[in-house]
Amino acid sequence: MNKQGKLAGWLSAPLIFGAFAVLFWLEKRRPLRREVEPGPNRPGRNLAIAALGAAALQITERPVTEMLTRLVERRGWGLLKRVSLPRPFEIGLALILLDYTLYIWHVLTHRVPILWRYHLVHHIDLDLDTSTALRFHFGELILSVPWRAAQILLIGVSPAALSLWQTALLLSIIFHHSNVRMPINLERTLSRLFVTPRMHGIHHSVIEEETNSNWSSGLAIWDRLHGTLKLNVAQDEITIGVPGYRGSDEVKLSKVLALPFREPRPSGEVSDHDRPVRRDSAMKEDYLLR
Repeated sequence: MNKQGKLAGWLSAPLIFGAFAVLFWLEKRRPLRREVEPGPNRPGRNLAIAALGAAALQITERPVTEMLTRLVERRGWGLLKRVSLPRPFEIGLALILLDYTLYIWHVLTHRVPILWRYHLVHHIDLDLDTSTALRFHFGELILSVPWRAAQILLIGVSPAALSLWQTALLLSIIFHHSNVRMPINLERTLSRLFVTPRMHGIHHSVIEEETNSNWSSGLAIWDRLHGTLKLNVAQDEITIGVPGYRGSDEVKLSKVLALPFREPRPSGEVSDHDRPVRRDSAMKEDYLLR
């Protein structure tokens, strides 16, 4: 921690870049799903979108969150500051509440039409891997700033808690978006507490019922509590993406960046007859299929 109580960049940056590099390497050695758009173009596109998003966060979110966390610490604003807990408990509860309120925000990005226009950019990727974890339109990240401000003020998030959560969240997102085939017993154990690649792969399915499941970003408990957990879809039965955006020409960088500013296709312009559905034979009761 530095003098402001934040996780030092010399520690968080190597953790994040190291995790990304290791998972990227493992994806090539032990892929979970077969690639639809192989080659360097798709990761390059995703990293370009990520770079624009990172710049947007530096300009819009960082000044706001730094100011608000300092105010929370100095003036005792927010729920956790009012109950006066020991520092470790306060930070731990802040991490949990930040994770839960992010679950709510994720649901809203799918349910609120204006938010979905931007979040759609993340979902129309034809594959799902570590680069997808960073593929968020800069507009979506800017729109999330008021929500982040509300999280800080209502929960009472200190600089240390926010810094720890941001690092842990990014590590979690990189991990559960990765296309790494983990030993099934290990993933079954991890999935009882945390979001895993097989879990999040179901959320990125073209099938609406599956997209509307597994909303959690860190702890898996929120889907369990809200009845939105789905674990019974085999990975080789999943098609990643969104109906109506299935061609490689639909996901070019210029089109992706312009997508939120165009009128979205109603339900991907897919008729009920042609809408993808899961065959009953593919819906098993097994816990986290291979």
